[in-house]
Amino acid sequence: MPSLPMFILDRIGPLRNFRPLHRPGERGKLPFAWLISPTPAAIGFAVRTTAAALLALVIALWMELDDPQWAAMTVWIVAQGSRGESLSKARWRLVGTAIGVVMSITLISAFNQNAWLFFPILSIWVGTCCTMATLVRNFRSYALVLAGYTTAIIAIGAIPHPENVFMTAMSRASYIVLGIVCEGTLAGLFAHNLAETARRNMRDKLRTALSNVSTSVSSLLAGDEEALVRSRAMFGPLISINDQIEFSEVEMGPHGHEGDHARAALAAVSVLLSRGLGMAVRLQYVQTDQPAFRETAAHVSEFLTTVPNRLDSDESVQELLHDLQLLRAECHQRVVDALSQEIDTAFDDNPANDTDIPALLDGRILHNALDELLGELEQAIREYDASQHFIRGDHFHFRLQAHVDKREAVYNGVRAMVAITAAGLVWECTAWPAGLGFITFVAIVCGLFATRENPVVASSQFMVGGIWAAVVSFFLVFLVLPTQADYEMLVGSLAIPMIAGGLAARNAGTALHSAAYTLLLPNFVHPLNQGRQNEIGWFNSTAAVLLGVFFAVLIFRAVLPFNNNAERWRMRRTMLHDLRTLASAEPMPETRDWIGRNIDRFARLIRHAGPTPSPTIEGCLQGTLAAMTIGLNIIRLRTLLKRNQIPPPAKRAIEIVMKRMSRFTGKYGHTAHAARVATSALRRMEAMEPNISTRIELTRAIAYLIVVSHELDANAVFLDASKPYRAV
Repeated sequence: MPSLPMFILDRIGPLRNFRPLHRPGERGKLPFAWLISPTPAAIGFAVRTTAAALLALVIALWMELDDPQWAAMTVWIVAQGSRGESLSKARWRLVGTAIGVVMSITLISAFNQNAWLFFPILSIWVGTCCTMATLVRNFRSYALVLAGYTTAIIAIGAIPHPENVFMTAMSRASYIVLGIVCEGTLAGLFAHNLAETARRNMRDKLRTALSNVSTSVSSLLAGDEEALVRSRAMFGPLISINDQIEFSEVEMGPHGHEGDHARAALAAVSVLLSRGLGMAVRLQYVQTDQPAFRETAAHVSEFLTTVPNRLDSDESVQELLHDLQLLRAECHQRVVDALSQEIDTAFDDNPANDTDIPALLDGRILHNALDELLGELEQAIREYDASQHFIRGDHFHFRLQAHVDKREAVYNGVRAMVAITAAGLVWECTAWPAGLGFITFVAIVCGLFATRENPVVASSQFMVGGIWAAVVSFFLVFLVLPTQADYEMLVGSLAIPMIAGGLAARNAGTALHSAAYTLLLPNFVHPLNQGRQNEIGWFNSTAAVLLGVFFAVLIFRAVLPFNNNAERWRMRRTMLHDLRTLASAEPMPETRDWIGRNIDRFARLIRHAGPTPSPTIEGCLQGTLAAMTIGLNIIRLRTLLKRNQIPPPAKRAIEIVMKRMSRFTGKYGHTAHAARVATSALRRMEAMEPNISTRIELTRAIAYLIVVSHELDANAVFLDASKPYRAV
């Protein structure tokens, strides 16, 4: 067999250090895979939305409207991945349009021929809309920003002929209604069994959340200390599921309170994760051997592994709940057995048995915590089951609050005000013929992205998509459309570029680029009935739009730019304020509100973390989970105090902790020390208490205080919001 030459062998050694392009058996992902090999869902969305956009465009041309491209643009704006999202966005778009129409007529009527009253007032209005939009969620936020930039579109468009502002407003409203009707009609033709599909999607999402958290808690009880660290990533999907429930309710049409029960199930899942953290803390706290608890925990862990496969049918869910109640009964029995043994030990004269009392109390603490954890799981499963059925006479309502960053809201408003005022100044000073289009798109981009958590990144991607739209429109305007003279050829020419944009919209990496591309392509092409866009007109209008987008991007970068570190600092200060409020506010804040705000904070941190979170981000995630757990235990302690079933000395000890917490600053460790002192005092009181029900209440209080003191100590650096947090 011939051997390789020596000079080749000498070169093989260095080649061993090269990594293969892909893992063995793994295909590399093509850069344009979304275009070359799209998914069936992406193809369906692209074709359906393109057909709706072209239908709206043709109808607008047939009606001889002056700017028919806005009808097609509306279709692409309204079209969403799910039917519920599209319907919700369409409804709120109509609301925002109506407000914008009224305000535009008002502004033109009040400030006609007064440019330096008109533009400042317009900027204040758009800024106010952006500020208010930051404080609400989903497409209610979209309605507010739409009210702002619709006012700008109509009012600025009416500046050359202010006497026609009413007709301009009605024309713009006609485009929007036409686009919504076309998109809704074609999307409805493809939406079979919409209500049933919505229920199934909601069930699948809830089942996934329940399955994941059950698996995490099972791993924790089995001794996997990293289970809760892995489970932190679940909070991002939870807030996404919460948003999707609203759209599923829209798709279901007339319905009961299934969505409220679904949101309640998500809240219970979140509390269950927090209970898991509390269980981990108590396991670390207990120093005595607990064979009885290990046996119970093994039973619970084995049960939790079966939960995912038992959520498919009503019968299996009922059996699951029955088995869950048996496990809770086992926990109750363990608590009773420990109490009985403590009572027997108290009457035993053998001093050696006195050492068993702390171990028995520790066992009751663990079993009580495990029972409460299972109770939260039971609540989640019951709400999950209720979300799958229409319940006659059900009046249940449940909403999760979101984290509100008021400073961010003000920043968004100020940024929009500066952008529109500066754009107006540019037009006033230069008398640029295309300046009104420039100002219009500055307002549109500010409205679209002012409420984004990181508008710099989003608007930059939007600008890239706008450049692609300009390139494609160049070929259409200069090479394709001049040779055509009927609707059929127009539709054929625009279909392929629009379908490509629709495919890009269903790919996460190109979604924002596609938003600009599909929105601006009809505007750049600007099809007309009696002619076509000439070369000079195309260059002027396209340059004005792209410069408007670029100008808005500059404003986002220069005026109060987004800062991750500053946002995290504000979030930490808000959490400290909320913890103080939990300890002292009357009436006592509800658990659902506390859970909702912290889930939203988790989701924000995860969204900003990137694919490989830094140690600082990891620390923030851990600190946020700890703060949520501390808050839940504060609520439980206050609830326990309201039941008034513990002796006055124990009540005073807990009230001291609450007083310390109401003044909590994150520094000095006084609150954690007070919680430890209260824990020791309550343990002594519990050992001497003759009333069994009171002892059970004291056991609960001790369990809550253990978690509070431990989490305050373990996260002292994060909870000190007097300076920026940096992981060490």
